[in-house]
Amino acid sequence: MKNTLRPGLLRHAIGPGLLMAGAAIGVSHLVQSTRAGAEYGLLLLPLVLLACLLKYPFLEFGPRYAAATGENLLIGYRRLGRWALGLFALVTLGTMFIIQAVVTVVTAGLFGMVFGMDASPATLSAWIMGGCLLLLAIGNYRGVDLGMKVIMGALTISTLATVALAFGESPDWSTLSGIAQAPQVWTAAGVAFLLALLGWMPIPLDVAVWHSLWTLERSRETGTRPSLGQALTDFRIGFLAATLLALAFLLLGALTLHGTGQGFADSAVGFSAQLVDLYAGALGEWSRPLIAVAALTTMFSTTLAVTDAYPRVITALIRAARADERGVVLGPPEDHRWPYVLSLVVVLSGALTLIYLAGERFTTFVDLATTISFLSAPVLAWLTLRVVTDEHMPPAARPGPVLLGLAWVGLIFLISFSLVWAGWRILG
Repeated sequence: MKNTLRPGLLRHAIGPGLLMAGAAIGVSHLVQSTRAGAEYGLLLLPLVLLACLLKYPFLEFGPRYAAATGENLLIGYRRLGRWALGLFALVTLGTMFIIQAVVTVVTAGLFGMVFGMDASPATLSAWIMGGCLLLLAIGNYRGVDLGMKVIMGALTISTLATVALAFGESPDWSTLSGIAQAPQVWTAAGVAFLLALLGWMPIPLDVAVWHSLWTLERSRETGTRPSLGQALTDFRIGFLAATLLALAFLLLGALTLHGTGQGFADSAVGFSAQLVDLYAGALGEWSRPLIAVAALTTMFSTTLAVTDAYPRVITALIRAARADERGVVLGPPEDHRWPYVLSLVVVLSGALTLIYLAGERFTTFVDLATTISFLSAPVLAWLTLRVVTDEHMPPAARPGPVLLGLAWVGLIFLISFSLVWAGWRILG
């Protein structure tokens, strides 16, 4: 591909990073960040920043590899050996149904609230999935890309404005600091929530593979090849947006809910109504319909991005499995459309089954998904670091000493935290 596409302008490269941000700003932000601020004030803010910083290299390696080689990360894993591709496949198969289910059920809750529908989460989720299935079956990457740019702009402005207005209420900083809640972090419930918070902050590490696939798809759609610098600029814009809004939602939870004694609802619909109340309390009742629709649009965009990503990954996994040790795909060219559609049906069917089985255990469902993501993070981080430092990566595109050092620190952090969790579970 890289030999047939012409060099492109920066505006041709912008898109995959915002798509990543759109996928990120969903459950991890609307649910987990808001809960962190509400329950612990600003106490966990440094940890949120630390999680974003230490995950940065591994997420950046996706577009870096794609722009430098013209290949997706899965081909890079195959170059390491079939064992590496198999490890990623195990992580993907172990998380894709539950992550798809989590983002869908939150969207379904908002959908039911906005339109006043008194239906079960499973029924509402089936409607949301049907809408995604229809859009992806008849649409293409370009439509998702354009819609995400509009949604991200509106979401950023509205969220920052809401936080600014919440600051106008003259908060009690001594209470807001959350110092009094510090002992609660080291309880069983506190450690479980902390692991869940960091698991999806700002987004799971397997999104590096998604991003590499979206980068190549953007190149095919525009007919241009982004330079390494352009691809990284696109990524950094999306990553900064995801990090900034994670902090904004944590601040919003702290400013409006911390110290009130108000807990979080266990159901998707209940939490969705609570979320809209948060915004309306800061902006005023006049904003309630606008906020409800904006929140629904945000979560639908997340669900749509995730729904597109997993079938795309499965299709790419099948293709990478046919490659030899040099990354060359063996056999005749194949039509990727039908494997994509079939994978789409399988993922949505599995997620809908999980939603039906989970019932109203909403926060438990979210915590389980984020915990799985966190515990798989060291494996994905290690694989991705191996790929971008492998001999097949062009030397000029390999990460520099600072980025490489940050990656090793991040890997050590992810492994250490996972071991702490495992020890806590065994001894507890």
